Amino acid sequence: MSISEKNKAEQLLEFDRIKELWAEYALTDAAKEQIRQAKPILSEAELLVKQRETSQGKRMIELCGNPPLASVQGLADIVEIAGKGDCLGVEQLLQVQQALTMVSRLKRYLCQGKQYEISLSYYEGNLEALDELRENIYVQIVNEQVSDNASRLLKTLRGEITLAESRMREKADAVMRAYKECMSDSFSTFRNGRVCVPVKKEYKFKIAGSVIDKSSTGSTLFIEPTACADYYAKLQELRMEEENEVRRILYELTVQVYNNGEAIKENIRYIEKLDFIFSKGKLSFLYDGAEPEILTERRIVLTDARHPLMKKEVCVPLQFSIGDGINGIVITGPNTGGKTVALKTVALNCMLAQCGLHVACKEAKICMNSNFLCDIGDGQSLSENLSTFSAHITNVLDILRRVNNQSLVLMDELGSGTDPLEGMGIAVAILEELKKSGALFLVTTHYPEVKVYAEKTEGIVNARMTFDKENLKPLYRMVIGEAGESCAFHIAKRLGMPDFMLKRAAAAAYGEEKPGGQSEPVEQERICNRQSGKEDASAYETENGTGHVEEAEEAEKEFRKEFSPRIVKKKTPATKKARGREYQIGDSVMVYPDKKIGIVCQPENEKGVLQIQMPNKKIWINHKRVKLHVAAEQLYPEDYDFSILFDSVETRKLRHDMERKHMEGAELTLEGTEAERAEMLGKKNRQKKEM
Repeated sequence: MSISEKNKAEQLLEFDRIKELWAEYALTDAAKEQIRQAKPILSEAELLVKQRETSQGKRMIELCGNPPLASVQGLADIVEIAGKGDCLGVEQLLQVQQALTMVSRLKRYLCQGKQYEISLSYYEGNLEALDELRENIYVQIVNEQVSDNASRLLKTLRGEITLAESRMREKADAVMRAYKECMSDSFSTFRNGRVCVPVKKEYKFKIAGSVIDKSSTGSTLFIEPTACADYYAKLQELRMEEENEVRRILYELTVQVYNNGEAIKENIRYIEKLDFIFSKGKLSFLYDGAEPEILTERRIVLTDARHPLMKKEVCVPLQFSIGDGINGIVITGPNTGGKTVALKTVALNCMLAQCGLHVACKEAKICMNSNFLCDIGDGQSLSENLSTFSAHITNVLDILRRVNNQSLVLMDELGSGTDPLEGMGIAVAILEELKKSGALFLVTTHYPEVKVYAEKTEGIVNARMTFDKENLKPLYRMVIGEAGESCAFHIAKRLGMPDFMLKRAAAAAYGEEKPGGQSEPVEQERICNRQSGKEDASAYETENGTGHVEEAEEAEKEFRKEFSPRIVKKKTPATKKARGREYQIGDSVMVYPDKKIGIVCQPENEKGVLQIQMPNKKIWINHKRVKLHVAAEQLYPEDYDFSILFDSVETRKLRHDMERKHMEGAELTLEGTEAERAEMLGKKNRQKKEM
């Protein structure tokens, strides 16, 4: 099985989630990585060993408690550093000492298991506590530093260092007492590793010594007295000797680590191995697992099987058996009835067993499988442009290319996602190929024809998921040897579907009524009656009657009287058709049917007719043939003189001259259009003044 195929099966069966939980019980990085890489074991001898380890690890935890394991991350690197001749630091040596302490405790823990004759406990003999190295590190490194008692010389040097520091303090205090008036503070201090006295700037020449530092303001100088300088030089020599002695001690411990390097590495390997084994035992406690019996023949028998990711108190135990001449099981039943969960429960427990883990069952007999081939979920992919049916067929063809007589195949909703009649035919063809391969397979379906095929075909049986029709609750129990019902009519009726709709559904589904007076063949009706829940429809019609047309019609009317909200469209004034006097002078309008743009030069009259200024002419037109394009307010200022648009040059010139001077015999007549325009402009000006 390739990595991609393995990951796909793990995700579909949720084994990847099991791995996440499993990894939480491991403490070492190597064990966590081994868990991530775990896959079904194909060697029977190896699998039996792994199962035995899991059982013994669980029993050890049950009898002796959790093992005293801890992470050994970085310990192998420390051994490598020691092997290169580099000096190990205090923290690294402490890590070695802690690891050896853990080894010592682990040996005592494993020894407890010997009294119960648990063979896993004999790993104790492969661990070396290295008591001498552990004790040396424990004695020579205290409080994360090399102890004073690590050597006589180190103890002597640190005593002299303490004495020299004390003498330096005494000399500094003596200077401060002698020159108290020159000091800015009453305490000496350390600056750059030297003892200094705080001297006021103006008295710096009164104190014999060297200026080491000054305050941020410059008013205080920190001076090392000459008497202290002699002790400082001696102190530096002592500290160099101390550092050399500490380094010598660390080198000695490093050599001891190097000399025991192989034993430490061997300890690491067994710690990681035991960590992996005990993590399997801890995981078994999580879902109350049991060791399965590994079979050589092609047979799977699960007693009180559960999905390991579901809580035990809410999970309905599954009784399952396949093999002994039965290679395929067709599972039917209502939606949400637990068909897919049943598929995953069987396959996931088989995968757990083949990875050396306990199964979530009371008892289990499980055969080994060369591969786990799954088609679960709709598989839609926008990136690959796959529909539900296309994805199913792609997966199925891939499965059929790789299936063999040692495979375990799972297919959910076989033949779904396309025309029911064609999907049924494809489902039967797939089952035929699976039967020929000799593989063990479980499929779920709603097709009645597939149920009939399973009933008639040797080596394939039906199974159903039980359903409480009265309370509309799935019971999540599998009954092998019986075909299930969809229970669609019962569910729909209990959820409130009206009788007239149920009768029409029954007629359409089972061929009693079809458009054009056609009906299904007799054989098809027989199949539906027996396998797909027609009994439910027949019972429904017997209970409620097939007549009572008036009651059905009345029920249909009542069913449709329920209130339903309506969509309210937004009103847009700019696109609303003008009515009455809504068109104003200067409005830009669209004139139909020519779809030409004009300008209103006279509003509508009582007959709904308005005058439009078109290119080179004016026309009278009914308001129904006009649609507002742009309002005048958006085109012109409020005091715009529309005579520029609508009056002739001669009329405008005459009006201009009459406004300037008296012209004998001249007369300007305001006809209908201009009179009304003048009245409207005057009205707008009055409204503007009032505002």
